[in-house]
Parts: sequence; structure tokens; C-alpha cells
Amino acid sequence: MPLPAKTSPLVADERPKRGILDTSVVIDLDQLEAHALPIEVAVTALTMAELAAGPHAATDSNERARRQDRLQRTEAAFDPLPFNAEAARAYGRIYAAVLSVGRKARGTRAVDLMIAAIACSVGLPLYTRNPGDFAALGDLVEIIAI
Repeated sequence: MPLPAKTSPLVADERPKRGILDTSVVIDLDQLEAHALPIEVAVTALTMAELAAGPHAATDSNERARRQDRLQRTEAAFDPLPFNAEAARAYGRIYAAVLSVGRKARGTRAVDLMIAAIACSVGLPLYTRNPGDFAALGDLVEIIAI
């Protein structure tokens, strides 16, 4: 599998070499065209945490099994990027940017913003199915909607 805010459509020739997939992309990975992704993809430890919680949140056994399979395949394919000291500093800037436009930076949004902070700290674009979640980030993180 290939392998670290502005929203931009991509043409195959313009694909970035590297990028981080947020949880929404990992969940839909089997449904996406390869040309929509960077050549090398990475995931974060926070995406792994969200995927690990997924089977426990499922209300039926088929969905639970599907989520468990996705978690196991992702664990086998990726060595996740950590939320480290650099990401923590980037999170402070991202938090401030979100507050400055009157949006919430806590609660369920916090994990998305922490994933963006990891992307910011390593200088990689963040691929997402939910670009609106990252609308306030301005030039801190390149957001690529797919």
C-alpha cells in the first residue's frame, strides 16, 4: 500500500508524494480510487485509536466484525505517526485558529484537530472525506478533500 488548510482537487499527475490519511479516509479506503491518494500514505496513532474504539461502538455483530477487520488490516499495514511534543505545539496553534473563527475546538472535534496537528508537525498534507471539519486551519495544514 502506498505511504507524512487548503482544500484542493487533484489530478493524477499532481499527486503529492506523501500524505496522512484521516480516519474518514481509512474507513472508506476500499472505496477510493488510488489516484486520489498520495503515492505514500501514513496514518496517525489517533486514527488507530478511533479504529480501535469502532468495534466497541457497533450495535450489531456484522458491523462489529467489519470494524474489527478494518482495524486489524490497518494495524498490519501501518506504523502510525505518534502525537509527540512537536504535534502538541502544533495543536496549540490549531486550537487558536479554530477559536479565532468562533468554532469549537473541544469535544468530538479534538481528535480531528490532533490528527491535523500531527500533519502540521511533520509537514504533510492531510487527506479527508470531511474537509469542513478542518475549514478554520488556514495555512497551518494543507487539507485535501477526497
